[in-house]
Amino acid sequence: MNVRSPFHPEAFVARHVRAIPRSGIRDFFDIVQGMQGVISLGVGEPDFVTPWHIREAAIFALERGRTSYTANLGLPKLREAISNQVARHFGVSYDPGKQILVTVGVSEALDIALRALVNPGDEVLYHEPCYVSYSPSIVLAHGQARSLSCRPEKGFKVTVEAIEAAITPQSKVLVLNFPTNPTGATMDRAELGRIAEVAQRHNLMVITDEIYSELTFEGEHVSIASLPGMAERTLFLHGFSKAYAMTGFRVGYACGPAEIIEAMMKIHQYSMLCASIVSQEAAIEAIRHGRPDTEEMRDQYRLRRNLIVQALNSMGLKCHLPRGSFYAFPCVESTGLGSKEFAVKLLEQEKVACVPGSAFGPTGEGYLRCCFAASMEKIEMAVERMARFVKTLR
Repeated sequence: MNVRSPFHPEAFVARHVRAIPRSGIRDFFDIVQGMQGVISLGVGEPDFVTPWHIREAAIFALERGRTSYTANLGLPKLREAISNQVARHFGVSYDPGKQILVTVGVSEALDIALRALVNPGDEVLYHEPCYVSYSPSIVLAHGQARSLSCRPEKGFKVTVEAIEAAITPQSKVLVLNFPTNPTGATMDRAELGRIAEVAQRHNLMVITDEIYSELTFEGEHVSIASLPGMAERTLFLHGFSKAYAMTGFRVGYACGPAEIIEAMMKIHQYSMLCASIVSQEAAIEAIRHGRPDTEEMRDQYRLRRNLIVQALNSMGLKCHLPRGSFYAFPCVESTGLGSKEFAVKLLEQEKVACVPGSAFGPTGEGYLRCCFAASMEKIEMAVERMARFVKTLR
């Protein structure tokens, strides 16, 4: 009689997937689930409802029976609108017929960009603290992730010196994200120009994630793709989630050299096929008539930013003034607690949810991400509770 060996499903999980940690954001917010009376400054999602005229465009698309697949690249009308928008606001011209791909959010755009560019063992440079998916996405593409530390004394900007020090013969891609999640850091034209020179000299491909670009509070937002010699070696990623409060629509896009967009499209067509046609119809409306909504939301975020940063500094949690995005990134080291311990205790004792800085990479340890895409009333209540909590630690 044959004895069947015990079956262990976990043994079938690919090694590189098994080694990837769960998202530090989602892991932490598992704790929040089920708690009553929590004020959340955690998930990076606008508290604004998608503007009515954009929702109406989605409804009208359904009423017209717009429920089919679209071309893999996306609706031609949307790609044309994206081309005009990017040329007008970012100073880069892209052919909507072969240089623009509509994706299921910017997350998919980043994933398929890396899979299209990276061979096993290629190095991808990215700056930390950063959005939680960058390093795992590089690993999933079988690349080698090399982080560049961004320090508060430099405004959390990535420096040319850090990039130069990290480059090896295996370095192939540099990932940038400005304004940055979670620090709110931005880069000016001169700083990006120096990075562009390094990318050209070392023959690096650049992926620039500019999802928060419309939420720039001070100065001019500049895309590295617009600088001389960079359009040909840059993938420009953007979307609708943050600027238009369209997180649930899951629609983003990638612009870049036709050869790379074609490679990305191959992966896209065999995995996602196309973005939702209803979401694409809504995105067309957002581009055409959504600018005033974006500006109004940005002005509200600026007021909220000023309130929360002043309050955090007043309670002794040193916090730089973020120049973009909707995140404050205070330092909690003065309390003697690590970032996760601080966040858990704050949640348990005062029912305020923030994300430990360690979720955004090792260089985020000692910090806390506080999303100010919440109402002024909630922010005022949250900082009052936080101040009371910090007093108990002194």
